[in-house]
Amino acid sequence: MILRTPPLAGSQVQLHQRLPSVLLQLLLLLPLQLLLLPHSVCDAKTVNPGDPLQAMQHHQIQLSPEAALPEPRAYMPDAQHLDFVYHDHEELTRFLRATSARYPNLTALYSIGKSIQGRDLWVMVVSSSPYEHMVGKPDVKYVGNIHGNEPVGREMLLHLIQYFVTSYNSDQYVKWLLDNTRIHILPTMNPDGYAVSKEGTCDGGQGRYNARGFDLNRNFPDYFKQNNKRGQPETDAVKDWISKIQFVLSGSLHGGALVASYPYDNTPNSRLLKGICRSSALCAMFQTYSAAPSLTPDDDVFKHLSLVYARNHAKMSRGVACKSATPAFENGITNGAAWYPLTGGMQDYNYVWYGCMEITLEISCCKFPPAYELKKYWEDNQLSLIKFLAEAHRGVQGFVFDPAGMPIERASIKIKGRDVGFQTTKYGEFWRILLPGYYKVEVFAEGFAPREVEFVIVEQHPTLLNVTLQPSKRIEGIGPMGPAGVAVGGVGGVSGVGGVGPGGLYRPIPAPQHYRPPVPPYAGAASSDSGIFSTISNGLNSLYSNIFG
Repeated sequence: MILRTPPLAGSQVQLHQRLPSVLLQLLLLLPLQLLLLPHSVCDAKTVNPGDPLQAMQHHQIQLSPEAALPEPRAYMPDAQHLDFVYHDHEELTRFLRATSARYPNLTALYSIGKSIQGRDLWVMVVSSSPYEHMVGKPDVKYVGNIHGNEPVGREMLLHLIQYFVTSYNSDQYVKWLLDNTRIHILPTMNPDGYAVSKEGTCDGGQGRYNARGFDLNRNFPDYFKQNNKRGQPETDAVKDWISKIQFVLSGSLHGGALVASYPYDNTPNSRLLKGICRSSALCAMFQTYSAAPSLTPDDDVFKHLSLVYARNHAKMSRGVACKSATPAFENGITNGAAWYPLTGGMQDYNYVWYGCMEITLEISCCKFPPAYELKKYWEDNQLSLIKFLAEAHRGVQGFVFDPAGMPIERASIKIKGRDVGFQTTKYGEFWRILLPGYYKVEVFAEGFAPREVEFVIVEQHPTLLNVTLQPSKRIEGIGPMGPAGVAVGGVGGVSGVGGVGPGGLYRPIPAPQHYRPPVPPYAGAASSDSGIFSTISNGLNSLYSNIFG
């Protein structure tokens, strides 16, 4: 870590107190122009977004290996604008608006909706291109305070925003990250719950839920079990948000434990205690608390992402239990279902529905610790919060084109052997976090023949992969033949993916929005049960969540 130095903004404030405003402008403007001059020559905003190939070539120049950069500096907050205290919604709003006004070239503020009680769900974009998606830059996000009585993450995200904007011109790592990434930060998803929470309360459920009494982290559609809970404005806003932006990586900040938890959070009930009991309601009650891992096809990546956060954290990777009666986690990470299963969680929804790799970050043993401890929490989490986001640049990225070089929007992509897929953006872009190794990617799009491409991932930098799809060909002569005489239904090792459509054109079977693992026939069976056992099961789930987060 580089020695602590005051942020640039603080230096400007001290100069302003001693020099006339005109002289101040002259002193500040000239160095700024000199600093920006070489950067403006290859500024991402000068690239024509209508030419994805040009944008990717330009972006390749900007992407320097993350490992070659120095570690982020230790942060010293600008005390005139943000202190280590808890901020209510009005104070939070003022800080975000003031930051956006003060740093218009690095930030953009928008609301994705309102809470039950009418509070805005603010999102701050921090990037060198904050107002629009720049071709070749992945979008990543942090979500804090989904449980209103777990506000440490809320404050950490405010300080992260402050750190980014005050360090952009002085910290090479931060500059690289913001030049190559669009970071969306939602400090509080549950402002109504926070408003009724009490500082110093380490356990319990007061403020956990939204104003209607719903746990927002049990309110998303679930892959394993039908979730019959009525959708809430806060979760509906988040679902709409992530349906419009192709997020690559995400972290959800919680409190009540010290661990990085990764999908799946839920598990197929009948895989546990199979044959021991006959009543599905009774089984559901006990199986919910039978800890067993529920692993995704990308388990290696999720473990890696969790370890990146835990190992860069000051304490998390030690795996020390918060209390004698609470679990300890090896290396500071856990599979969500192995800890305790839950239905309707946000991280599973992000992954299965949209291919976004989200993990849950439990960053404080006490849910709502005293404000004087916040500075220590920032020191513990600062490096983790930054290094985690940089993982969006690991793996494979590229474009899907048609033969004319035009991007194909909403092409469905799947890494072979990993049955959770993702889609291209309107510019034909895609990203996927992968560890070093050999892979095959399967690409499908309506009106095009599917294609399979092999590629290699290395540790030092992301693999750049552009895929060109050939349009479906009219069938001539005997037998349905696709491009290059390949039989329909077998292209590059992909079989059973299409047939003959109207006008004699080969058309792949319309792919779902994203690939998902086959749903077990028993998934959701227990959700239809009601009565005393269902009530007891829900009560135990609520009690466990109130204790551990």
